[in-house]
Amino acid sequence: MIEFSHRPVMLEECMQGLKLHSGGVWFDGTVGGGGHSYEILKRTSPDGQLIATDLDGDAIAAAEKRLSEFEGRYRIFRNNYKNFAQVFEEAGVDRPDGVLLDFGVSSFQLDERSRGFSYMHDAPLDMRMDAGAALRAEDVVNGYSEQALASILKDYGEERFAKNIARGIVKARTGHRISTTGELAKIVEENIPPKFRHNGPCARKTFQAIRIEVNGELEGLADAVMGLTRRLKKGGRICILTFHSLEDRIVKNVFRELATDCTCDKSLPVCVCGKKKEIEIITHKPLTATEEERGKNSRSSCAKLRIAERV
Repeated sequence: MIEFSHRPVMLEECMQGLKLHSGGVWFDGTVGGGGHSYEILKRTSPDGQLIATDLDGDAIAAAEKRLSEFEGRYRIFRNNYKNFAQVFEEAGVDRPDGVLLDFGVSSFQLDERSRGFSYMHDAPLDMRMDAGAALRAEDVVNGYSEQALASILKDYGEERFAKNIARGIVKARTGHRISTTGELAKIVEENIPPKFRHNGPCARKTFQAIRIEVNGELEGLADAVMGLTRRLKKGGRICILTFHSLEDRIVKNVFRELATDCTCDKSLPVCVCGKKKEIEIITHKPLTATEEERGKNSRSSCAKLRIAERV
């Protein structure tokens, strides 16, 4: 197995956005290799505490190694950040001072061929963040109906040729089970019109869509973002890194709802809806990586960072 490597995206922007200070309790919902977590612990010394979650056992092992110098100041739970209420209760945390969510797929997950995340390597169709989960990409590709596949590719991958690709997948699997990333990538390419095959790898959107389905990445996302934001201490910050428009749209809409004050008809003499503004949006337009970072780390090119503060 290759060494886990994960260069944290927009590191300085995230640290500044969290408004870090010594002490306090901070939550990293997607610890990855521990890059962001390391800086949080370093900049909240000597007594800042970190609670973190991740579903990937390899990521957690790498993070534990990287954070070892801060022994006693952090706990990592193998759990989904969406289960934050359960994690907070187990950790004895009520209201964190800050929350960081990084929804990116790590370089390790993409480069470790056995994980089946990448269309660049031929590997078993897997794509599970949590190796113990039941649903694999192979199950989706071979078990879902043509209509279900087309919907996933359209909704999660924003793939304009979703119906063509879904039809091609169903036709190809009639004779045998599709079991490798290389075969799936070939099927995708064959079902996209030739004149549209020159704008980068054809399979990117399909692989993104299937990965989202396998890991349930968008299920409960809005509720989790809303719940975590509401759990913040007054003045606490939440920073969220997204890597495709679906996630970013969800985060934007949740922030907008939480930042809205009374929604009553202006003709009413008094408010009857009772809605109160809960956050101040710090980034009305999402922050993006600098040109220098994009040159050093291609993963950062599609990253968007949104920040909000509890009021």
